[in-house]
Amino acid sequence: MAAAETREHGRRVVDLSHVVRSGMITYPGLPGPEIVDHLSRADSRARYGPGTEFQIGRITMVANTGTYLDTPFHRYADGHDLATFPLSQVVDVDGVVVDASDVDRVAIDESTFGGTDVAGRAVLIRTGWSRFWGTTRYTDGDHPFLTRDAVTWLVQRRPAVVGIDSVNIDDMSDHSRPAHTGLLAAGIPIVEHMCGLEHLPPDGFRLHAAPVAIAGMGTFPVRVYAMVDQGGSRGSRSRQP
Repeated sequence: MAAAETREHGRRVVDLSHVVRSGMITYPGLPGPEIVDHLSRADSRARYGPGTEFQIGRITMVANTGTYLDTPFHRYADGHDLATFPLSQVVDVDGVVVDASDVDRVAIDESTFGGTDVAGRAVLIRTGWSRFWGTTRYTDGDHPFLTRDAVTWLVQRRPAVVGIDSVNIDDMSDHSRPAHTGLLAAGIPIVEHMCGLEHLPPDGFRLHAAPVAIAGMGTFPVRVYAMVDQGGSRGSRSRQP
């Protein structure tokens, strides 16, 4: 799915989120959302004046739907949840794209990051996997993921947030989930199922991924977008020697 782009005050706004649709499957084994009318426009007409109508929708879904943010509470009972997580880590954050789309294996290791400066930044890992969104290939398990050494490398350098355009930042066959375990233990949130990273420059953009403030939940869909500075070029940062 291509990212939607608009312009605001001379800057490009790039939408990095999948559209949530009724019945769609985000992750294998989890149900798709159900989107229905709680109050239809036709039924609302009896409540309001002539020519006035409204729609009130209802959605039933698991938290891991579409493009979503994982906070530490997703993995740790004593971690920050959606209501207490610091917005400063996911709002107006200096971003960098790490291009892993040319890696000839699904395991993304430390070498992929090269000498990229990630401290305090939004690190977005472009794998190209989002091109399979909505197909069985996307969720078949043979997807790009971070290795343990890559996670250790990131934790040591303290990025503000890490995002990826794959079905899981972890190898789904590794039930210890080292990426979620390591990053969330360090207070580094994760955004999964991103899209449109190919529309971003290597840097020169600000990421926004604010969640709804829900107490007692660690994960929820977010409308992730980037504000690209005027003059920012398209492309992504390739591995450095």
